[in-house]
Amino acid sequence: MLFYETKIVYQRQTGEATPNNVNETYLVEGLNLADVENRLLEELRPYMFGETETPACKKAQYYDIIPSAEGEHWYKARVDMITIEDSGKEKRKRVSLLVEAGTLADAVSTLTEKLNNVDCEIVSITRSPILDVLRAV
Repeated sequence: MLFYETKIVYQRQTGEATPNNVNETYLVEGLNLADVENRLLEELRPYMFGETETPACKKAQYYDIIPSAEGEHWYKARVDMITIEDSGKEKRKRVSLLVEAGTLADAVSTLTEKLNNVDCEIVSITRSPILDVLRAV
């Protein structure tokens, strides 16, 4: 299965008298775009009112996804994986990881702990617009 970063625009009841338009981003695991859109709509159906639109859906390449029970936000980390070729030359491969954490400091700590036994260098960590990761069951 593949992961797709999907943006969705819909009306959501937020406690006020009238529903508000919201624009959210989710990472959804699925076989194809139709499967991903159906899974996302099914997940959000209890919160939706009126028109719904999915203006963007693109494949997402993550080397690993690291969830956390205490996490509130998703952070995208760029990491250089370092290997030594037979010739002794250093080779770097840049990969993206998604880390769930409460704060940026927690994300760095979780990532450092996860990559403890791996020869790598953290290049950057930024807060992602992704609200949730929906994995296939």
